[in-house]
Amino acid sequence: MWEARSTARREEQAVISRPLTRSNRHLYDVIAVLFAQTLRTRYRGSALGVIWSAANPALMALAYTFVFGHLFGRYYGSIVQYGYAVYIGLALIGFFMSATTQATSSIVQAGGLLNKIRIPFEAFPISTVAAFGFQQVVATLPIMIVLSLVINHNVLHVLLLAVPLTGLAMLTFGVALFLSAADVYFRDIPYIYDLCTFLLFVTTPVFYPAASLHPDVLRIISYNPLFSIIESARALVLTSALPNATMLALSFVEGAVILGLGYLAFRAMRPKFMDLV
Repeated sequence: MWEARSTARREEQAVISRPLTRSNRHLYDVIAVLFAQTLRTRYRGSALGVIWSAANPALMALAYTFVFGHLFGRYYGSIVQYGYAVYIGLALIGFFMSATTQATSSIVQAGGLLNKIRIPFEAFPISTVAAFGFQQVVATLPIMIVLSLVINHNVLHVLLLAVPLTGLAMLTFGVALFLSAADVYFRDIPYIYDLCTFLLFVTTPVFYPAASLHPDVLRIISYNPLFSIIESARALVLTSALPNATMLALSFVEGAVILGLGYLAFRAMRPKFMDLV
């Protein structure tokens, strides 16, 4: 067992230390190695492992349902439906907040390694987000699919879930790239982002329904890119009707735009990384 682990680590080190080339092959190999290391580190000594990714939002949803179910249940038809809605909201925003928070300091924390070995900088935030995404695909996505099939009996709803979930993935990658680059220049970014994540959670209809808000407040909150993603996913899972076409499109387009902006910002800041790390 020890020899197998030692061999695996030597192979990973060989991949990481491989000279950079113009192709993307090296980047993909490094991302794969860092992705595996992130998963091993995250679940080392954990009894539940990846199952916790599904259990954590489920337990939180139970708590919110117990406290707010009688108040907001009528907006979803029943307290049980409210609990499902909260679970979906917590799972999606939890992935975004956890992945981007961990990715923020990923380049700075790897400064010692980067000063010894030439590694594509973007591999660190990308592998971090990918590891959290894997948890969602394995633990949360199956629950959402089962709920959709049980409630709607419509495979089309399951297929259309790919639209907001892909938008969420692109949004997360874009924000992670920007934050990880900004953290190299300004080491206060993690502290500022902690406040931003709190404000983001409060201004996203996770434990409260959007329909309960004043129209003026709802208009402002709708500019939050997570709004269209969460509301579209809830509509596809919990209702028999298809979500608003505009909102469904926005859930994808906004994610694509932020991914593009995040990547451009990362590329613009990347040349000075080695001087600052």
